[in-house]
Formats: sequence, structure tokens, C-alpha cells
Amino acid sequence: MKTNVIMIGMPGAGKSTVGVVLAKTLGLDFVDLDLVICRRERAALQRVVDRNTHEGFLRIESEAALSINAENSVIATGGSVVYGDEAMAHLAEIGVVVYLRAALAELEKRIGNLRTRGIAFRPGQTLADLYAERTPLYERWADVTVDSLAGETIEDAALKIKNLLREQCDDRQLY
Repeated sequence: MKTNVIMIGMPGAGKSTVGVVLAKTLGLDFVDLDLVICRRERAALQRVVDRNTHEGFLRIESEAALSINAENSVIATGGSVVYGDEAMAHLAEIGVVVYLRAALAELEKRIGNLRTRGIAFRPGQTLADLYAERTPLYERWADVTVDSLAGETIEDAALKIKNLLREQCDDRQLY
């Protein structure tokens, strides 16, 4: 039985921010995969990204995702978790996967400096490159897709997700 809501999407889409409010709205716990990584690695996320190769960080992120055995939780993932098929298969098995989709222009406004946000990317990659590369992966894994709109409040986004989950999923999966 799927008892979790798994939030996926680009950095800056609002997975953690909206996820916390969604968890409160649904009466669920909240798990932030980035914070799981920080605890496991005993370092801030940007430091973990900086001291590892791109592939090394993706391995660390996948291992952290595979370690999650939560129930009745909203789980906010890192934007790059979708590169790990085994990790995503595990998350999809334990929860309903919600893709929080945002327009590239909005993400550019929200993120600011790509190099200080704990974002995994290869040398020379831009946010637009990541967006083009990751979007098909998010779409592949999503059970539900929700647009994160400019000017929308966090509460509005959480309510929209809650309503879509009720429409598209068996309520018993989440409670």
C-alpha cells in the first residue's frame, strides 16, 4: 500500500516548501531527502556536491533515497534523484509520485546562483540544460503532475496537490 507522497521536480519548483505545507494539510510527516543526505554525509548539501564528482553525488543521493522507509509522509526529493532508476523505483513503490512542474523562466527567478544551491550538474551545464534533460525523467516517474505557478501561494499549491491526489488516487493509499 502506498502511504507516502513523493515530491519530484526541478530545483526551485517548491518541493520542500510546498511539501511541508502539504504534509500539515494531509496530517502526514515530512521527510526532506536533501537533509537526509546532509545528515548521512555530515555536511551542508553544497559541500557534499562540491567534494564529489557529479556521478559520486548522484550515487550518494540514490543511496539516501533507497534508505527511506517512511510511512504516512510527504517526501521531498532532490531534483536529481530521477537519474537513479533503482532509487525512483523504490520511491514509486512506497508512494504516489507528484511532479511539481514549473516553467524554466520561473525557476531562473527563484534559484538565483546555480552554484550555491546544492544542485548537481556537470561542468558547463546551464539550468536550461538541466531542465531539458530532466523533464522527460520527471514525466516518466510522475503519477500526478501539478504546475507550480508564478504568484501562487504555497498554501494554494498544497491545496491543489491535495485535490488532485483525491481525484486521481485512491484515498486509502494516503491515509
